[in-house]
Amino acid sequence: MKSFTRLLALIALGAAGRAGGLVAQVAGLPVRNAGIGTGIGIAGDVGFPNAAAGKGVAFGATGVLGFGPLGVSASVAHWDPKGSEPAINSVGGTGNLKIFGGPLIPVSVTLQGGLAHASQSSTGGGKVSNWHVPVGLGLALTIPNPVFSIKPWVAPRADISRTKVSGGTGSPTSDTDTAFGISGGVDLGFLSGLLVRTMYDRVKRSGTTVSVFSLGIGFQVGK
Repeated sequence: MKSFTRLLALIALGAAGRAGGLVAQVAGLPVRNAGIGTGIGIAGDVGFPNAAAGKGVAFGATGVLGFGPLGVSASVAHWDPKGSEPAINSVGGTGNLKIFGGPLIPVSVTLQGGLAHASQSSTGGGKVSNWHVPVGLGLALTIPNPVFSIKPWVAPRADISRTKVSGGTGSPTSDTDTAFGISGGVDLGFLSGLLVRTMYDRVKRSGTTVSVFSLGIGFQVGK
């Protein structure tokens, strides 16, 4: 029975990690790959995972830095799944390289690699941890407008997740899984630097679709 409980915890956080991330590759939020802005930016997002992921609400904050074709991001998130499952805290970051696009070109292609770690208490006093590694391309189109710009984007990726249960009773258990993931969204960028964004992410593993929808707001210093 104790081994079965540990296995359930492993599966639960594995789903959480696979749903994860933003510009923030973190648990409970979409994986964001919408291109690279110049300068410093900050953003906050609220995520709503589907039933297969554990539902509940996730809150995350992200900082980004862009210089030329290169960009980096760092994120933190707190996800409280529905029901009696303990909350999940996670941190993560991305490295981004623009391989196509420029100031006068509305289309951009960005290569991105991410790494995130999430942790959760498990039944029996143990700990469940998850490492999430998304790697993929982001395709974005910026549509200018007198009041605000509109940027739709889509980002297919390879989604790697490794989950481990340790401590408590019984021997440590672990599982590594690779699947195809895809995320996308729409950004509204205002001249003041204000950014309003919505994102969606989904990963299908063993016939089950894990997805998350989010809403966010940010601010970018620089263009």
